[in-house]
Amino acid sequence: MPTTQELSSDLVVYAARLVRAVRRANELPAGVRVLSLLDQYGPLGISQLAATDRCSQPTMSAAVSQLEARAWVVKQPNPNDARASLITLSDQGRRELARVRDLNGRTVAAQFEAHPTHTAEDLAVAVAVLRDVLESGIPTTERGNL
Repeated sequence: MPTTQELSSDLVVYAARLVRAVRRANELPAGVRVLSLLDQYGPLGISQLAATDRCSQPTMSAAVSQLEARAWVVKQPNPNDARASLITLSDQGRRELARVRDLNGRTVAAQFEAHPTHTAEDLAVAVAVLRDVLESGIPTTERGNL
């Protein structure tokens, strides 16, 4: 029987592969990850978004500009720093994120339903385990890598 550490490593590997497979299958619009971060954390500045997404500030600025052009995010003055802006998910951005999540769900559900040996209860357990692990918080290392 594999150890908890080995199974946990496999969980990360297969979760990442699932995300990449769904992204390839659905050809998602650029910036969905930023929309998801804003949904999870609320309004953030460019520097905070870049740090959260582990990219450079210029890269994040370009991504936010593209999202702003699509009206998926709104830049607002930062009440704590007049020189900075806060990026907020717009109603259109929320609708796009919901559309993408629905598409992702349908893609994975089709694969899951085609699998002959797993039940909806198996899927419910997998989701519950992932949710519990993520909600308990995962500490980052000094470099932020796992």
